[in-house]
Amino acid sequence: MPIFDKETIKQLQQQIRTIPDFPIEGIMFRDITPLLNTGEYLNKVTDMFVQICNHNNWVPDYIVGPEARGFIFGPMLAAELGVGFIPIRKPGKLPSSTIKIEYSLEYGSNILEMHDDAMPPGAKIIIIDDLLATGGTVDACVKLCQQQGAEVIGNLFVIELEGLGAREKLLPIPCESLLSYPA
Repeated sequence: MPIFDKETIKQLQQQIRTIPDFPIEGIMFRDITPLLNTGEYLNKVTDMFVQICNHNNWVPDYIVGPEARGFIFGPMLAAELGVGFIPIRKPGKLPSSTIKIEYSLEYGSNILEMHDDAMPPGAKIIIIDDLLATGGTVDACVKLCQQQGAEVIGNLFVIELEGLGAREKLLPIPCESLLSYPA
């Protein structure tokens, strides 16, 4: 990963609000909404993601983002890279034929769906989301992409919660995050 200057990282960290015991007791929720309040930080995050892609020689055909916060950063990165964006949604939200997968979260389980014709076999994919915790959501996204014959070349996150084993779970696909916090 490219080395970002300490001042830029500090500025990003100041845009993350920590909410204890949300959504359940014992969880330290990392709230990105302050970061979303200015175009300056949205552009900074997008630029940093582009730098990571360039540094790793990741040249995707599509950016894939899970509902809901992957929908924020995914289209911005896709537009900057000149590629398409593919949404992965909760059940019943996509209007055409879908494939689906059930997966575990750090505090429950869920189901995700993708259009069954979202990408051609052999497509190169980067998955992007705001947070990497246990890796359940991203692993489900990887499996949906692989069901369509695509190759996931990298995963990008604004925040990573360390110590939950997510990176190991997602191997051999590399993960890059802008900020990290203890779980």
